[in-house]
Amino acid sequence: MTNVRIGLVGLGNMGTGHAMYLKNNEVPSGQLTAVCDMREDRLAWAAEHLGEGVKRYSSYEALLDSGEVDAVLINTPHYFHPEQAIQALRKGLHVLIEKPAGVYTKQVREMNEVAKESGRVFGIMYNQRTNPLYAKLRDLIESGELGEVRRTNWIITDWYRSQSYYDSGGWRATWAGEGGGVLINQDPHQLDLWQWTIGMMPTRIRAFCSFGKHRSIEVENEVTAYAEYENGATGVFVTSTCEAPGTNRFEVTGDRGKIVIEDGAMTFHRLRVSESEFNRTFKGGFGQPECWKIPIQTKGDSPQHKGITANWVSAIANGTPLLAPGEEGIKGLMISNAMLLSTWMDDWVNLPIDEDLFLAKLQERIDASETKKKAGEYRTLEVGGTH
Repeated sequence: MTNVRIGLVGLGNMGTGHAMYLKNNEVPSGQLTAVCDMREDRLAWAAEHLGEGVKRYSSYEALLDSGEVDAVLINTPHYFHPEQAIQALRKGLHVLIEKPAGVYTKQVREMNEVAKESGRVFGIMYNQRTNPLYAKLRDLIESGELGEVRRTNWIITDWYRSQSYYDSGGWRATWAGEGGGVLINQDPHQLDLWQWTIGMMPTRIRAFCSFGKHRSIEVENEVTAYAEYENGATGVFVTSTCEAPGTNRFEVTGDRGKIVIEDGAMTFHRLRVSESEFNRTFKGGFGQPECWKIPIQTKGDSPQHKGITANWVSAIANGTPLLAPGEEGIKGLMISNAMLLSTWMDDWVNLPIDEDLFLAKLQERIDASETKKKAGEYRTLEVGGTH
């Protein structure tokens, strides 16, 4: 395959961005051949800005059956990602989905199974994996330079959103429309990077979510969570959309020191000897290992969304390994679901979570939603490609 013919599904903010770099031929071997959106104004925009060579469809099924595409990039609302990915995979098409993988892990697990059986290339838009800072952190941990991970602490509170943002769409910050708040809408990248960089998932989580704190919304907009890992490590994750000024600081402590990422820079507080060795050999009472504060320089640019798309296209055309396999989308979502479930149950939650219990609790919130009742919208959650 020389050129991969790509169909874009959804022409909102993200879809429009993808369309422009594809139109400008900025992805080697990637050719935008079709777009799909239910809204006539977005199809009119496509006609004006993408040219007549790009086919336009108001029906997703029509695009899938058109013969115009080899692969689809899905940019629709969260609940639709698994359903639409499954449809495309079963048609023999390659798939790249925007984050998050979905709203609840049970449906995402079905999507992963279909992807595995299909033999198609399945990716997810975890564009922060292209950021050299997080790639270097992963490398330093994988290589053993930091030693065994002992503690993580991520404060990610610079997601400030005003009430006017939430009021800009009736679906925003609702259980039926988005399936959650800051965890599902703003934090999927951090939840993915949290486990991707350190190379392990929590074994259990205790979380405290605030719903509609300082805002007239029904979903979570402030979260503090504590995680435990199989090796004895612990982690704290703090996030908010109602804090100003916000902070973005990721700190990982290991046996050989501490790495901090903040303000676009990485600092390695490196111990001359590991803590465990120092503790075993030091006889002086008070004291601690010698520590060197080292700024870490990272190389390369951060191609972000375009980089993930280019990697996916290269995987289709050339067999290049995926940087962000679609099947890995369930990991960050599992953490997100666990945080909500822990709050709803007011208890610890073990991972993997009880997926049926989470689904039932989410449905309770959809059923009780005043926003849903006002809008006349009803959503019944199921596994099996429906929502």
